[in-house]
Amino acid sequence: MKREAKWWKNCVVYQIYPRSFRDTNGDGIGDLAGIIEKLDYVKELGCGAIWICPFYASSDYDNGYDITDYQAIHPDFGTMEEAERLIEEAHRRGIRILIDMVLNHTSCEHPWFLESKKGRENPQGTPNPYRDYYIWREGKNGGAPNNWEAIFGGSAWTRCGEEGDHYLHIFSPMQPDLNWESPELREELFRMMRWWLDKGVDGFRLDAVCYISKDPEFTDSPDGNIRPCASFGPHFEAFARELNREVLSKYENIMTVAEMSESTPERAEIFANEDGSIFSMIFQFQHMDLDGGDSFKWTHRKIELPALKKLMAYWQTNLYGRAWNSLYWCNHDQPRIFSRFGDAEGPFREKSAKMSALCTHMMQGTPYVFQGEELGMTNYPFRDISEVRDLESLNAWEHFVGNGIHTEEEMLELISLRGRDNARTPMQWDDSPNAGFSDGKPWIPVNPNYPQINAKDQLTRENSVFRFYQKLIALRKEHAILTTGRYEPLDLEDPDTFAYLRITESEKLLVLCNYRAHEAGVKLTEELWSEIQEKTVQLLLTNEEDGSAPVLASTVTLRPYEAAVLKIA
Repeated sequence: MKREAKWWKNCVVYQIYPRSFRDTNGDGIGDLAGIIEKLDYVKELGCGAIWICPFYASSDYDNGYDITDYQAIHPDFGTMEEAERLIEEAHRRGIRILIDMVLNHTSCEHPWFLESKKGRENPQGTPNPYRDYYIWREGKNGGAPNNWEAIFGGSAWTRCGEEGDHYLHIFSPMQPDLNWESPELREELFRMMRWWLDKGVDGFRLDAVCYISKDPEFTDSPDGNIRPCASFGPHFEAFARELNREVLSKYENIMTVAEMSESTPERAEIFANEDGSIFSMIFQFQHMDLDGGDSFKWTHRKIELPALKKLMAYWQTNLYGRAWNSLYWCNHDQPRIFSRFGDAEGPFREKSAKMSALCTHMMQGTPYVFQGEELGMTNYPFRDISEVRDLESLNAWEHFVGNGIHTEEEMLELISLRGRDNARTPMQWDDSPNAGFSDGKPWIPVNPNYPQINAKDQLTRENSVFRFYQKLIALRKEHAILTTGRYEPLDLEDPDTFAYLRITESEKLLVLCNYRAHEAGVKLTEELWSEIQEKTVQLLLTNEEDGSAPVLASTVTLRPYEAAVLKIA
């Protein structure tokens, strides 16, 4: 493929969760052959890269994020030959491949950990070389080394082996954390990453990478929360720079997106700066947490639009010219955006999906489209805990229901609102049984709305959500201002609308979005309204089916869930 400098700035990335994308052998689990089969679909959408969630050999406690062999393919997904063919076929279509790289932890069944837990010494009395690949500490007063709580629930420490030491796992006991303080461990990981790059992958999404350096003293957390104690430790920057030096810099124009849930613009400026000395961009989570309550994940509150607008402006303005944004609302760990913001069950379902997409894609950064997002797929209506597959949700059920904090009905509602399985239901290809995902029984239930929401139907309709995403992606390729223009928010305090400008010296784009099922107004500044009256205004895209633009005035009245982008030049 042609090697373009910083190609990701002009690219939209399509994320694939392979287990739920397309099953070609009837076992109910998506596979690599299914991704190959649907590459033309991704190309038709207009995406220039695919990010594929883990397909490595795994224990499958956490659907692939517990790896037993980084250089082998899980048999559920196929073979190494199919992985190589996928890279080749994608490149033949001009599509780049990013793979998920889990560097913070492995499976508890990884050969490294099986050796590590045998003890500090080998039977011969020599030091066990694998002991230091993981983080082991002695307990205190018959308990864990400290009070850190795992993200998936329970203590972050598990006692293991005859010596009675505890190993650290910030997620689950089945996912022991790797010890990046070990030079030997780091070189094992670097060697493996170079191996994949030599196979032709174009970059990595670095899972939970902000946790690779911890508080070296392992002091108690004030409230047990592990995140501030286990993220961005004192050696994180050194480790990240070494990763770039030993792996990424050795290959031309490799893209990396680092998952950093505890990040800030100041950290993004260090780790995703414009000189590319560490990563290409980061995933930050601040906008994803706005509808969480005091305990974030398993409580729910309505997102206040002014808070969202201020937060997005904060990232857009602070990173401009300094670092690069990622633009996303959906991924394999998040509920569907159109169930969070849109009219998922009402008459404006498709229109609200288009509005949300336009609002995001017109900002500066690299947009990510998670499988099914381009169709307007929605959350799953969980009716029984037997329908849930996600380890995090199941652990939460055990904790909240088991301890009487939530009733079963309350917890099912929260899982339907917040659970990761909402994103992981099978891709809805058509209205045939199992939504065209599989001829067998799917590993997780199909959303019952697939007869109404599916790719086959949308590919036949000019005004479908899919076709709107096509237009959005094409618009980004046609207008350089969407890559280079600065961001200026408008009417930040308005509770119903989201409006902003993209600005260069020669032109402006005005983005107008109504987040409500009723008419709402955007108040323009006097300066902007005067400029609009003096210059030529061109409608570039709208989600109104008749193609009409909003009537411009000092206060622009937008129809229910209306979205439009206008060029002022």
